[in-house]
Amino acid sequence: MSVVSEAVVLVEQIGPVRVIVLNRPRQRNALNPALVDGLTVALAAAEHDPATKAVLIAGAGPSFCAGADLRHLLTLADAGESPVPFLRTISDLTRRIELSAVPMVAVLHGHAVAGGLEIAWACDAVLGEAGTLIGDGHIRSHLVPGAGSEVHIRHELGDSLGPWLELTDELRPVERFLGPESVVRPGRGATEGLRAAKALAAKPNLGRSALQKLLADLDEYVSVEEEWTRELATFERHWSAHDVPRKLRRFLARGSARCSPE
Repeated sequence: MSVVSEAVVLVEQIGPVRVIVLNRPRQRNALNPALVDGLTVALAAAEHDPATKAVLIAGAGPSFCAGADLRHLLTLADAGESPVPFLRTISDLTRRIELSAVPMVAVLHGHAVAGGLEIAWACDAVLGEAGTLIGDGHIRSHLVPGAGSEVHIRHELGDSLGPWLELTDELRPVERFLGPESVVRPGRGATEGLRAAKALAAKPNLGRSALQKLLADLDEYVSVEEEWTRELATFERHWSAHDVPRKLRRFLARGSARCSPE
């Protein structure tokens, strides 16, 4: 594998498929600037490579992705900076995945929470190992969505199931949300994900660019960009008005007390 952005992203070419692996396993691939930048660079390289016909996104270690790195948010707070510019880079990343002319497949295992779930929903196809837990995760850490989570979850799951997943703060098995054909045995995610990506790579792609433009035009019609802007504005108001950094520190302290240091 080649390495992008100080090894936080691993890249391997397998035939027509570019395999991109999130590689912060000790942090359950939580999204920090290096990981977001590395993933953005890796995706751009795949999109500009004529030999790459599909992309597979996976995670190293025990989880696919645990969402934004809460400790990075606290670092920003300590520096007197708003997290909004960083969260905007995550929403830009998921938007890039969503509108890419290259088919994208996500394969989930362990946990896919908040920003991790946003990345998954932005892909063209999602596979999950049985027992993978997914959820929104913002409420339990005293946050509200700010990088597109609310928009993606509601669009993917509807106006009933989507808000339920966000407001209950529960992590649920991936089997609850994916069809049987998209759930694979534990340990088989990488193999089945590669198979799915190769299947997409083998299909004619002549109409894909036109379809992506149509989807982008439809998104503009329903004002997805405006929805994301409103979500970020809600996050910033909540962050400023309720001393969220103090609550985050208490949340992280409770987690450290329950778990041995990594």
